[in-house]
This record gives sequence, C-alpha cells and structure tokens, in this order.
Amino acid sequence: MAESPGARSERAGAIVRLSTWVRGHRKLVLIGWAAVLIASMGAANAAKNHFVNNVSLSGTDSQRAADLLTGEFPAQAGDIDQIVLHARGGRLVDPALRAQIGRVLASVAHLPHVTGVVSPFSSAGAHAISSDGQTGFATVAFDERADLVPKDAVKKVISVARAGQSRALQIELGGRGIEQATPPSLGAATAIGLVAAIVVLLITFGSALAAGLPIITALLGLGTGLGLIGLGSHVLNTPDFSTQLAALLGLGVGIDYALFIVTRFRESYAQTHDVEQSITVAMDTAGRAVLFAGSTVIIALLGLLTIGVTLLDAAALAVAATVALVLIAALTVMPALLSRFGERIGQHAGRRSVRRRAPFWPRWAALVARSPWQALSAGLAIMLVLCVPAATLRLGQSDAGNDPTSHTSRRAYDLLAQGFGKGFNGPLQVVAQLPRADGAAASGAVAAALRATPGVAAVSAPVLSPSRTTVVYQAFPASSPESQATTDLVNRLRDGRLPAVAHSTGARIFVGGSTAVGIDFAHVLGSKLTLFIAAVIVLAALLLVVVFRSLVIPVQAAVMNLLSVGASLGVTVAVFQKGWLGSLFGVTPGPIESFIPVILFAIVFGLSMDYEVFLVSRIHEAWMRRRDPTAALIDGLGSTGRVVTAAATIMVCVFTSFVLGEDRIVKMFGLGLASAVFLDAFVVRSLLLPAVLTLFGERTWKLPRVLERRLPRIALEAPSQERSRHDRGPHVGGLAEEAV
Repeated sequence: MAESPGARSERAGAIVRLSTWVRGHRKLVLIGWAAVLIASMGAANAAKNHFVNNVSLSGTDSQRAADLLTGEFPAQAGDIDQIVLHARGGRLVDPALRAQIGRVLASVAHLPHVTGVVSPFSSAGAHAISSDGQTGFATVAFDERADLVPKDAVKKVISVARAGQSRALQIELGGRGIEQATPPSLGAATAIGLVAAIVVLLITFGSALAAGLPIITALLGLGTGLGLIGLGSHVLNTPDFSTQLAALLGLGVGIDYALFIVTRFRESYAQTHDVEQSITVAMDTAGRAVLFAGSTVIIALLGLLTIGVTLLDAAALAVAATVALVLIAALTVMPALLSRFGERIGQHAGRRSVRRRAPFWPRWAALVARSPWQALSAGLAIMLVLCVPAATLRLGQSDAGNDPTSHTSRRAYDLLAQGFGKGFNGPLQVVAQLPRADGAAASGAVAAALRATPGVAAVSAPVLSPSRTTVVYQAFPASSPESQATTDLVNRLRDGRLPAVAHSTGARIFVGGSTAVGIDFAHVLGSKLTLFIAAVIVLAALLLVVVFRSLVIPVQAAVMNLLSVGASLGVTVAVFQKGWLGSLFGVTPGPIESFIPVILFAIVFGLSMDYEVFLVSRIHEAWMRRRDPTAALIDGLGSTGRVVTAAATIMVCVFTSFVLGEDRIVKMFGLGLASAVFLDAFVVRSLLLPAVLTLFGERTWKLPRVLERRLPRIALEAPSQERSRHDRGPHVGGLAEEAV
C-alpha cells in the first residue's frame, strides 16, 4: 500500500515537514517574506546606516598611544588628516594665496568634530611647505579616531575645504578619515553579477521560469539581510565593508542553494511526473545538503570571532546572518514557488531527458576512475603552482596611492608625494609621557632620536598637552605608508631607538597613528591566522565524520579546501602584491590587506564545503544503493557535475563582477573568491576528489567500530524507502555501466 504524502513527510524529517507546511501556506509565506523585506529595507533607509570601522587592538603599541592621548591629551587623540594646498602658479606664500588659504582653514576649524587646524604658515606647521614653495599642507585634528568620526562630519570638512579652491589654488584632502568617508558603491557590480547569473541560469535550465526562481529566492534573503545589517549597525560597531561582503557572498550562495533544489526537483519530476512527491524528494535530499552546507559556511564565518578583533566580529555576524537568511529563503520560498510553478518547470525538464542533458559527466568520471594517478598528479600540479606566490604573502594596509584618481585622497597623495615624499601621506604619531623631573630634556631626547633614525625624513615641532606631561611628534617616513620599509622603520623605533631613550629619560614612549595601527593590525591577524584555520578545519572535519561515517572524506576535504584557499591567495598575491597582470585589473603592487586572508579563508572554506557536501552526498547516496565505489562515483559525479559547475560559474560571474569596480579591497575579495570557486569546482571536484575516492575505493566509506558506535547519525540523503521509489525508471546513475 502506497504511503500518503503526509505520512512520508512525518517520517522524513523536519525539512520535509517544513516544506509540507510551506506548500500548504504558500501565499502566507511569500507575502510574509515580501513584508519582511520591505520592512527591513524601509527601516534601514529611515534610520540610516551607522557603520564604524572600529579597530581596537589591546596590548599593542598603537593602542597604548591612543589610550594615553585619550586620558592625557584628548585634543590629539583623534584622527589627524591633511588639507593639501598647491599653487597652480606662483607660491603659497604670495599674499593673495596666503589670505585665501587662511580663510579656508578658519572655516574648517569651526566645523563640528574638528578640534584644531595647524596652518603651514604657523610655527607649529614647520616643514609643511615644499622647497619650491608650491605645495603645502595643513593638519586637521578630529575629536575621534578615523574609524569613529561620523562620515557626515568628514564630508563636511571635504566640501568646505574644496569650496575654497580657485584657478590659482588647488585644494585636496588626504588621510585615513578622508579615505573612509567615501566607501565604494557596489550597485553596478551587483547588477552586472546578477545579469551574468541570469544568463548562466538560462543556459543551464533553458527556461526563464526555472531560471527566475533562484534569483527571486536569493534576492528575498539578500535584501532582508542587507536591511538588517543597516539596522544592526546602530547596535554593534559594524564596519562599512560588511555590506560589501554580504552582497558578495549572499547573492552567490543564495542563487546556488536554490539552484540545487530546483535541479533535484526537475530530476525527480522527469521520473515521477508528480509535483508534490518531487518537492518532497528535492527537499529531503538537496534541501538537507543545502542546510548542512549553509551551516558550514556560517560556522566558518563565526570562526572569525575567535580572533578577538572587534573590526571582524560584527562583520562576521553580519555576513553570517545574511547567509542564514538566504539559506532560510531557499528552504521556505523555493518549495512555495515550486508548488505553484513546479508543473510548468517539470514539464520543460521532461522534454530534456537526463541522458541527452548530461552525458559528459558520467564519461568524465569514468575516465578519471580509469586513470586516477594521472588525474591526481595533474590536479595537484595546477593547485600547487598557484599556491607558490602565497609563500611571499606580505600583510599590510594599502594607502591612498591605490585610490582612483577621481578621489580627492588620491590627488592629495600625489601632491604630497611630489612635494615632500610619499612618507608624508602616513606620518607616525610618536607619543611620550614625560617624567615630571625634567620633561623638556626628555622631549628633546625623543626628537633627537627620531631625527637620527634612518628612514625618518622629517619630524614636526612638538605639541605639548596643557599639563605639559605629554608630548606628540609627527615623524614622517621617507617611504610610503604601505611599503615594507615603513614597517621596518616602525619596528626599528619600537625595538631599539625609543626604548633606549625611554630607559635614559624615564619617559614612556609609544608609536601610534593610522600607519602604525595598520602595521599592528597586520601583526595581530597574522599571529592568529594559524589557530583560526586549525579551529575551523577541525570543526568541519568532525561534522563530515558524523555525516558520511568516513575518515577519508574529512581528511580529503581539509586538504583540498586548504589547496583551494592557498591557490586563491596565491592568485591574489600574484596580482595585487607582485603586480602580475596588474594593468589588466587596474591595480598597482602593494601589500595584501591584513584582514583579507582570514575572511577569504572563512568564505572560501565555507564555499568549498558547499561543493564537497553536494557532490559527496550524491556519491554516498549511490554507494548506499549500489555498494560499488566506481559506479557510485560515476553516478554521483555524473548527476551533480553539471549543476556544480553551473553553480560555480554563477559564483565566478558574481565575484568577478566585483573586480570591475574601483576599490582595491573589493577587487581583492572578488578576484580571490572567483579564482577559489573556479579552481574548487573545475579542478578539485572534477579531478582531485574523484581521483582520491577511486584510489581509496571501499575504504572511503569505512569507519572504526569504536567511532561507529559512539557517533550520532545525521543523514543527508532521503530515507531508503523514498529513494527506492524515486529511483525507479531512468536516472543518471544508469549511465555508470555504459560509461565504464
């Protein structure tokens, strides 16, 4: 006697029960999602985003400098930026230009959040006019660090200062706060990625309706996630790049998760011609895999919390929440849409049989199975060669020299570099707490040590606190803020020059400022990267052991995911650090942003686990049914190879679209993620994984009895009764014998 759909749902598990409820209340579900989307986006727009790039690095020299200034000299505790002045003809000291500059600086000094402006014509502004007299700079002190100053306040400074320029005077602004006031817009890149995804879906499905469902599902989850990130920025110190990462990842995984469910639905419908049963099969197989894969992405992102850097904590929570929302959308919106449009989608699928649709992948799997060592060698050679540049990774903080020339920060950088040297774009803030006995002598000793240090181009006049117990110097390096020479200079000051002065005078001396913060940030993240990677890999491996009852699968997944991360990081280093093909991507050589490797690892590891779960779950399903490792490999890869590569192509299109923008950091993420997904799908899953599973054969699915008895069971495939039902009739696994 056949089971009713309700009985099957009760037996099948929570995901199928959820999909059954959704199908019975599809209007409520779809209206609810639309309402949540509109409410979250509307509330976020009304409240306005309040993003804060809060870099707190406890225990570092730059943080000690900031803490000392906050307590003893608040007027100097905030961000210090530059107003760069350039005479288009004549010299800055000409009376007319000097009067014009004075009016501009006076206007800026009275703006909110500005604590002071140092004119290049004052005694405190010594060395602030170039030797030819054509270029100079004034320093603007804010009442907060660059990551905390309200962007509207910085934009007001920019607009007021630049309003004072004329045919005779060019005015540009530079500094960390100025750079952060104009975060990149991802609207065009997102649109390009979306169009590319639609094209790939149309090619994959051959149906506008089938292609539209994953897009609708992804946008509902992503739009809601972006709205909630905006609202959450009022609760947590959320960095502005959180929305960029959420859009980058949410769009890709959202489309992919829905794509896998639609594909499994079409396969089942081609066999059963039953919409309800096909939805149940799709949710009980692809739905489970989507839930597990999405959970691994979220776990990898939340692993960033273990690093203990405030800048990354809120970003990890924001992006993880977005992934969770697109995951929930795939599990709820997709069955609702399929229950309404499933028959039309399934009928189109029925006209394109699996045998005519995907003959390549079973034959490819059989080819790899016949020559596993050659496939393994070829795949490893490709991945290891691409990993080589990653060995020379240099973490740092790129400076305004990488900004587009349309930005005032880039024009200010170029003017300072031409008039004074690149190092004037990133002065070091040397802070000393003076001894009460002889503070003047200690202050002089600090200045003398700075001027005598190789690599220091100039030292500003001292700025004393009202209590005369704290002094601040601006030390201008001879090298650019992002160069290794500047990092070496900071280390030289901290490790040798300044400790000697502190010992002889009794002063407490720290090197701070935005350039030093960037150097400390790179050191902190670099020191914790290994522990973070190990924690994520171990946790993911444990989950794979439980799901697939295998030791080979988690070890293979860990090694190959590391290869994907290493190769993508190698590509990023080659382009952005070494400058290979730099002109093609519109970048100049520089360091890799400090947080790129940890975030890249979290995202790439999660995405690699996506494809691992989707592919291995089908192979494992075939193994449980056929008990033939070669046939299971051909069956599993044959049935998923096309959809995995289609999903990867969508991801690559989405991520590559972000390389087309102007922002260097977004370009890094886009290229790193695009290369990782491409290599993972077309090299790791198509060559390395089938080769390894072939070589291990039946041993792949063996687990020591002690672990077998103690570990809980989590199944990704449908119950055996359901499988036997939907496997009747033609299926791609039937091509295994033909392919062999």
